[in-house]
Amino acid sequence: MTRSNQHKLARQKNMKKQSDSVKGKRRDDGLSAAARKQRDSEIMQQKQKKANEKKQEPK
Repeated sequence: MTRSNQHKLARQKNMKKQSDSVKGKRRDDGLSAAARKQRDSEIMQQKQKKANEKKQEPK
């Protein structure tokens, strides 16, 4: 029984280690800094527009 528990703990530890190593890295989406900035700006504008529309809705 102990062996399976140790196996389970080792798997959990390894999964945490793998997720931590990926956390700090940014995905390489193939965009230049300017293109990424433009894309993010458009996304944020859309989110802001939706939020403003939601505020304006009559209840």
